[in-house]
Amino acid sequence: MKKKLSVIVCLCGFVLPLLAQFSLLPTPAHMQGGKGVFIVGQNVRVCGNGGYADNLSKALADTLNRLLDVSAPSSGMIVLEQDEKAGMPDEAYTLVVTPEQVTLRSSSESGLYYAKEAFVQLVRMGKGRVHACRIEDAPRYGWRGFMLDESRHFFGKEKVKQYLDIMASLRMNVFHWHLTDEPGWRIEIKRYPKLTTEGAVGNWHDPKAPAAYYTQEDIREIVAYAAERHIMIIPEFDMPGHATAVCRSYPEISGGGEGKWKHFTFHPCKEETFEFISNVLDELIALFPSPYIHIGGDEVHFGNQSWYTDPEIQQFIKDKELANEVELEHYFIRRVADMVASKGKTMIGWDEIVDAGVSPEKSLVMWWRHDRKYQLLKALENGYRVILTPRRPLYADFVQYGTHKVGRMWGGYNPIEDICRFPEPLMNLFQGYEEQILGLQFNLWSERVADAKRLDFMTFPRLIAVAESAWTPIHAKDCSLFMQKLPYYLQLLDAKGIYYFNPFNPDATPEPDSPDKDDPLKNG
Repeated sequence: MKKKLSVIVCLCGFVLPLLAQFSLLPTPAHMQGGKGVFIVGQNVRVCGNGGYADNLSKALADTLNRLLDVSAPSSGMIVLEQDEKAGMPDEAYTLVVTPEQVTLRSSSESGLYYAKEAFVQLVRMGKGRVHACRIEDAPRYGWRGFMLDESRHFFGKEKVKQYLDIMASLRMNVFHWHLTDEPGWRIEIKRYPKLTTEGAVGNWHDPKAPAAYYTQEDIREIVAYAAERHIMIIPEFDMPGHATAVCRSYPEISGGGEGKWKHFTFHPCKEETFEFISNVLDELIALFPSPYIHIGGDEVHFGNQSWYTDPEIQQFIKDKELANEVELEHYFIRRVADMVASKGKTMIGWDEIVDAGVSPEKSLVMWWRHDRKYQLLKALENGYRVILTPRRPLYADFVQYGTHKVGRMWGGYNPIEDICRFPEPLMNLFQGYEEQILGLQFNLWSERVADAKRLDFMTFPRLIAVAESAWTPIHAKDCSLFMQKLPYYLQLLDAKGIYYFNPFNPDATPEPDSPDKDDPLKNG
């Protein structure tokens, strides 16, 4: 037994330092070790084209300033090469480290940026010592996303920028910004000032909380910040449901509703409604260069009670020869899809839009209802391009550990291991439709996330597993190895002051308090 234990200790002494050198997350497509070490010292020289030499120099200087034990001179030069003739796929890169030189190479600006991020991560984790290696890397999926809901609770510009920084380090490239919903409207629209003077008042817990929103100047600043990190920001303007903040501000375009669902929908027939939507879209399009606009399109039945009794709506259904109120909902979504397309954008909607008969040429679908696998199949069979974002396991508002009390559950919860294994359990469903699967997205709904501490706790480290599943090709993906490497990335979260859940020591990071901790949301 003592001999066996001695062997294990020796192996750990060899494997763990080596793992620290090759602890890149997300895991590269191909990585091969070499002999020797490149030392990144205080006066390291960085040169090359592609525009990131100065950026990398600053990142390394910032890193080295935190590593008090780095005093040796640099081994040699770091060279960045952006060369379209290299013929690499978009976002792909190579990173070659020898004891004398580091070479980062890509055919695209985004690939060179990811090479830079990978190298900085190696420097941080190796404390300035980078083991010789050759990395050839490219993403599994082109869509590697994170959605943040700021309608229910507002977190602010600096928190969003911090998340964009972390996303960039994980090679994630889509930030889906849920800025409108029931509790609050969170973006300034010049033409409709009451959206912020009235619609931005309140949050999920306090309907009288002071107005909180982003000015258009804030939006431009954040969009530019994201673009520098090769992250596309997609705004969501929810309709025809989840429109309470809008309709309480401008009740003339409200679709009615009862009790807690009052003003939940836009009025589906008035021309004033569509004029309003068109005008808001024009301002959003001017702020967000993304080719996509997300319009929601889900859960309309929650608050469309008045549609069944309103004489104007009922007459409209007859005039348009629609079968019922569901067909009216579909008419609304198709009309908005045409409007978005006429403005040169592509509409994104939740998977309900598949039933509306929107043209696949005009829309993308986010499959979110994990219990309706047939809806995913229907979308694919009808030619839609799909982003996989099912509640199980890709909703961050679900509980992530068995003892946690606040958060959602639905036949279980969402531990980091399930995220790491995704989407392999579903691959049989989209066999033959792989080209239509654009990628993955992690969604943080903030009903039970009222402050930055709980936001961090529910997001991390699960977002790292999302990045792994979205980036790492299936042949290189190993969830056991991912969990072995995860502690090295947790150290980076420590340095950023992120309060994450530690799956290796759950008691070290107790669940933060929630304003309604005695009222957990445990249904679907």
